[in-house]
Amino acid sequence: MNLVSAFVPIWILTAVGYAACRWGLLGEAVASVLGRFVFHLAMPSALFLALSRMPLSAFAGRSLLAFAVSTAAVVGFGWVGASRLFGREPGERPIWGMAAGYVNSANLGIPIATQVLGDVSFLAEVVLLQVLVVTPVILVALDRHSDPAGRVRVRRIASLPARNPVILASLLGVACSATGLHLPSAAGASLTLLSGAAVPAALVALGASLHRTAPSPAEPAELAEPAEPAELAVITALKLVAQPVIAYAAGLVLHLPGVVISWSLRAVARRRAGCSG
Repeated sequence: MNLVSAFVPIWILTAVGYAACRWGLLGEAVASVLGRFVFHLAMPSALFLALSRMPLSAFAGRSLLAFAVSTAAVVGFGWVGASRLFGREPGERPIWGMAAGYVNSANLGIPIATQVLGDVSFLAEVVLLQVLVVTPVILVALDRHSDPAGRVRVRRIASLPARNPVILASLLGVACSATGLHLPSAAGASLTLLSGAAVPAALVALGASLHRTAPSPAEPAELAEPAEPAELAVITALKLVAQPVIAYAAGLVLHLPGVVISWSLRAVARRRAGCSG
């Protein structure tokens, strides 16, 4: 029941966002505007503060390894399966693999981790792994298939961390943790206020994005053949069943379950104690 009750505010704020968009309370662009606010301002502030205050010894190396193993396995299977099972073209296969194994660790994962676990440190590491490792691999594959000469836009890929505020803020937070630097009190207080808006704004934006309006005639037509129900079923099974099972199996090999479960329970208890206090 404790876990279910921790999710109730998430569902409520998501429903609020859906209702606000459906009734036009915040304008037609509410999902886009709130999403940009969360991505460019609120979420980077939250990640920077969390990582800058966390000692480097607290980074979960083995837990991240278990996640990396599950991601590599599912992305690889999705990549190959798109060709073997459904005959997807080479340029579509990386997207198929990414859809199967790339998790929403930022705008959705971080609010859930904050509410349920009370700690976003591991999610920040997941964000870094996906953007610094998985995304470049996908972009290289897409470049090779989209360019007739097979050229890769190295500059675009290398500059990705600097163009992504979530990644940049995470890296700066790690750097501050490693060097022991501390922000001036005014700057720290400002970031704390801004970071407090990350979770509610992200959830309201999520709910708003679930309300779909009829497409306008000016919108471009689909460029790729839409996925068949069988493809969607396989992608969903890979993401929701195979990836957690593989991560759990990797955790068993790495002797993680007891440590991770006890840490999660303590984090939930701390969160609930803070709310009740």
